[in-house]
Order: sequence, then C-alpha cells, then structure tokens
Amino acid sequence: MRRHALPTLTLVTCLLLAGCGTTPGPSRGPAYSRLSAEQASDIAIHALGLVGTPYRYGGNTPDGGFDCSGLIGYVYKSRAGVAPPRTVAQLSGFGQPVDQDALRTGDLVVFGRGRPTHAGIYVGQGRFVHAPSTGGTVRMDDLHAGYWARQNQSFRRP
Repeated sequence: MRRHALPTLTLVTCLLLAGCGTTPGPSRGPAYSRLSAEQASDIAIHALGLVGTPYRYGGNTPDGGFDCSGLIGYVYKSRAGVAPPRTVAQLSGFGQPVDQDALRTGDLVVFGRGRPTHAGIYVGQGRFVHAPSTGGTVRMDDLHAGYWARQNQSFRRP
C-alpha cells in the first residue's frame, strides 16, 4: 500500500498545480489580469508621461513618435514586459473583455463598430491616453465627452 503513495501524491500535486495555472474565462466573473495593480498603475502613469509626443503613423518610440497601437505596445512592453499585438484589430481581441463599470487604470479602450479603428490606455476617472491622428500629439481625452462619447467603445484587460 505504501508503495503507491508517492505516485498518487505526485499525481494529486500535479493536478493541483495545473488547476492553479489555468486562466479563468469570461464566464468566471471579473476579467482576469496577469498584471498586478502596481503594473497597471505604472502603465497609466507612463502613458500620461508621454502626452505631447508627436503622432506618427507606424511609430512606436518616444523619439520617432507614436500611432495608437505603437503607443500601447511601447508602454506595455516598457512597464510590464508584455508585448501586445501591433494592430488595433488584433488589440480588440487581446486579453479579456471588461465592463465599463469595472475599468481600472492600464486597461485598453478600443473604438469602432465591427472593425476596430482606434485604441488607447485607460488612466482613470473616465479618461484615456491615445495617439489620435496625423499632425497631432499623444493626448488625454474623456470617454464621456464630445466625439469619443459618440463612438462605440469596448474595453480589454490584458
């Protein structure tokens, strides 16, 4: 009897560890994040620090400028070591969906009906940082005001 105790204990331990390593799906409650609250806050703070950086299509560095997905990629990589997808279309499926009332700093804001057209980083109090368009700069805007309030919005938590 004792002879089988070690393999059984090993099997039970492996099953428990495998269960701890699974990622909850959207139906298991609030969106799961691999990012700590501290990393999410660092992401928001770093994004705010880039306000004023020039927009550049395809840009992904502070020196060369940013487009919206380049800004997100740069901030997430430098603050959390996470490399998000490069295009807005791919970002719209990155991480888990989040309800607007459950947003936290560092979550992604994705705009567009059907086909996503723009994205930014939520920084709290209904505001997000993004690289909006040619000739502009990285800026902070309010989700609930003006143009952005009229856009279809979805939210993702990497």
